[in-house]
Amino acid sequence: MDIVISNTSDEPIYEQIVNQIKNSVFNGELKEGDALPSIRSLARELHISVITTKRAYEELEKEGFIIKVTGKGTFIAPQNQELLRERKLKIIEEKLQEAVDAAQIINLSLSELQDMLKILYEEE
Repeated sequence: MDIVISNTSDEPIYEQIVNQIKNSVFNGELKEGDALPSIRSLARELHISVITTKRAYEELEKEGFIIKVTGKGTFIAPQNQELLRERKLKIIEEKLQEAVDAAQIINLSLSELQDMLKILYEEE
């Protein structure tokens, strides 16, 4: 698992960790039962505070992405595939809303926005 911390990002470090682990789950890079590094180990590896890493793990546990097993470690929790799909859809909706807001600011028509989306979608 590779986590990259950006010092130039406006996003807090713990959120960068949370988002990268979530993305790895969404992408299938991390699967149910996969072990995560210990809080201390990850903090040492990333050269950050143990408190920051602990906060990231607590957030992931609260959101149901990881589980802690006393004496054994931290693991990727079983994921409900329908719930994962809903979370992904919510992210897409938020990003599309940002695009709509930006398009409206410059008076871009709906058909122009749809054309842009179609081109981008088909390129991938």
